[in-house]
Amino acid sequence: MQAFFNRSMRKADPRLTAMQADEDIASEAAALSGAISSLRLAKGDGPAPSADSTAMSHPLRHVPLNWASGQGGHRPSADTRLFLTEAGGREAIRAFTNIFYRRAFADPHVDKFIRDHKDPHGERFASWILEKFGDGMPWSTERSTRKVCPYQAHGHTFDTPHDRSSAHFAAWHSPKREAQKFGQHFKLDDCRMWMRLHFWAFREAGIAQKSPSFFEYYVKFIGHFVSVYERSATTFARESARWSASSENTKFYMDNGNRMADNIIGVGLQEALRTLPEEERGGDWPYV
Repeated sequence: MQAFFNRSMRKADPRLTAMQADEDIASEAAALSGAISSLRLAKGDGPAPSADSTAMSHPLRHVPLNWASGQGGHRPSADTRLFLTEAGGREAIRAFTNIFYRRAFADPHVDKFIRDHKDPHGERFASWILEKFGDGMPWSTERSTRKVCPYQAHGHTFDTPHDRSSAHFAAWHSPKREAQKFGQHFKLDDCRMWMRLHFWAFREAGIAQKSPSFFEYYVKFIGHFVSVYERSATTFARESARWSASSENTKFYMDNGNRMADNIIGVGLQEALRTLPEEERGGDWPYV
């Protein structure tokens, strides 16, 4: 019976069903279908951004998030392709995502969601970002050939992930999680910690300094995408970006055993909202 646990649990999970119906995830499924039928998609729609960008800082431009309901999710544009060029191309994005995962592995809270450090997490995340920003279809192409294998967690059998929804389902059911939290979906505090480390890695890779426009857009981009895992987390994306800018915050975090200084674990939405500027507690951001 164990072999059917993963499949039956996935069908019965309403949060997973809602995630799979999300426009962005649905468009990613369609892209995967196309990649399976033609592996020649690796070159993508246009030239790859050059990795020859200098360390100079490009001027800040305010670019609206290229997402609208009914258009099939976030779309790349001339602006998002330019951001990749300003950042330094594929290698800069890979450097950023690998820094992020080193931070995530070292965080005792976040690491519980990551079953195996040997998986190419950084490479896969970089490929997803590159595809979303218009540098071909490396993520869809990789997924089309990815092997799915069984693993054990708390006495149950699961399949290793093959896309975003199955990756997050696997994170909910990581064997590292405490028995009482096994299977629980991401909470607000989980998402806030993830975003803080994520934006910190973006800065450490030098991308925020080279392309302030990319960083501003990327905060909106992550604010949009994190909502499918916990809707209220979007409101805290800008706060997470500010946290990552403070060397005092990051030093205290490391000195504290890679644990957040302000004890955001377990802090509920209403209490957390009181820590934000009033103008960030509502509104249509990041879609305006």
